[in-house]
Amino acid sequence: MLRGIARELMSTETKSRESGVRLRIATLLFPPAGLLLLWTGSRSGWDRITGTLGVLGYSVLYAAAVMYVLHLFFGLQFEMRGSPVPIPTFSPTRPDYEALEAHRAGHPGPDPTNASRVIGDPYWTGFRGPRRDGHYDEMPVRTNWPADGLKALWRQPVGGGYASFAVANGRAFTIEQRRAEEAVAAYDVETGAELWVHGWPGLFQEWMGGDGPRSTPTWHEGKVYGLGALGELRCLDAATGELVWRRNLREDNRAPQLTYGFADSPLVVDDLVVVQAGGSNGGSVVAYHRLTGEPVWKSLDDPAAYSSPMEVELAGERQLLVVTESRAVGLAVETGILLWEFPWKVLQGNRNIAQPVVLGADRFFLSAGYGTGCVAVEVARTEEGFSAREMWRNTNMKNKFTSSVLWEGHLYGLDESILVCLDAETGERKWKDGRYGYGQLVLADGHLLILAGDGDLALVKATPERHVELARFPAIDGKTWNHPAIAGGRIFVRNSAEMACFDLAPPKGVSPPKGVSQ
Repeated sequence: MLRGIARELMSTETKSRESGVRLRIATLLFPPAGLLLLWTGSRSGWDRITGTLGVLGYSVLYAAAVMYVLHLFFGLQFEMRGSPVPIPTFSPTRPDYEALEAHRAGHPGPDPTNASRVIGDPYWTGFRGPRRDGHYDEMPVRTNWPADGLKALWRQPVGGGYASFAVANGRAFTIEQRRAEEAVAAYDVETGAELWVHGWPGLFQEWMGGDGPRSTPTWHEGKVYGLGALGELRCLDAATGELVWRRNLREDNRAPQLTYGFADSPLVVDDLVVVQAGGSNGGSVVAYHRLTGEPVWKSLDDPAAYSSPMEVELAGERQLLVVTESRAVGLAVETGILLWEFPWKVLQGNRNIAQPVVLGADRFFLSAGYGTGCVAVEVARTEEGFSAREMWRNTNMKNKFTSSVLWEGHLYGLDESILVCLDAETGERKWKDGRYGYGQLVLADGHLLILAGDGDLALVKATPERHVELARFPAIDGKTWNHPAIAGGRIFVRNSAEMACFDLAPPKGVSPPKGVSQ
């Protein structure tokens, strides 16, 4: 009997050793197989612990080896899409300069002086529309989209970067990376034909955000104002692209280069062009004369952020609303004198990107990603001048590098990558639903037009009741962080590789019922 027990123990020990050997061999050669054996064949607690550690360690090495082989022989690359983790892809969104140059050579543009014109006054003349609030109210838009999406009027290759469009007098203006040059380009809105391009040496590169300029040009009274990612500010003739004047924000204001590049769009107000330079010794926010480029005033010592100056009216005072690296401020338009300030720091060492949203006669809204959240601020007149105080604050909306819109008392925006509706009075979240990546949105005709982070274009009803997506189709392909532009019943979209224009006007001859848009 004792011999039988001994034989059984030896047999069990042998089986355990053999199982452990099989586990280690499988783990070495193919980690998933080792993991399978670990939980089905092993009976030893120690084997479970060491096996788990072995599987985890070798799985990492195995995955790295597979990724390296896929990169070396099949072109696998990694692309930042907005989240902290890079996304593996075989087709990163980058400009194809050879395709771009072949397209332009094969499709010569018309005479710039005879470019097509659209009826009506210039409307969407800069970043996020005429008021920089993301609202399109020039005319009704179509909201009963065909099953296969809106009709593409044209599409074509484009240079790199994250700019949007300014649209005026039949031209769509944007700024692109063209090999080793930054370039402002003008396109015919009817055909997409390139009318002119004005470039200068400059190549901004940054591995997380990507290469190329970030700032959307501004059109004003026949001039186009473009800011490159390295701080080059140029005023161009909108009809011909000829240089009128140039300044360099870094040279003028002893300003450092921003980590993710200069990104604020020039603001034209009165006879001034206002930009964030981020220089010390009074060179943070700068105003140049719009016709000559001569400095008019400089203000503050703050490092710059990535959002754009806005002309607003708060507490009965016309002023400039600017968000710097550490605060939101109100500045006098004529002089740049500080009227009020409100502390605003983005967490994790980042800087503000999203545009402020004016909520009423004396309130505005700020939001940022990286866990920061949002706040509503009230500006009031005092005996000494003005004051700013917090009304409410929470983390219900975290605009990373998108901006929210206000509609009928509610804020709509992307909380990181998910669409959210907030009560603008209280900050209460009404709903959170719908994934759109790190995209951008515009409000038109009571609806949200969302250009998603993957290039999809979606139509969502702007209602606090619930998330209602009415339509969605692939507009362009690849990572898309660029803001859409709408003018003359057309929506213009682009990313770092492709640009397209879609017909957004209601069908002709069809009148919607009273109070109902199409």
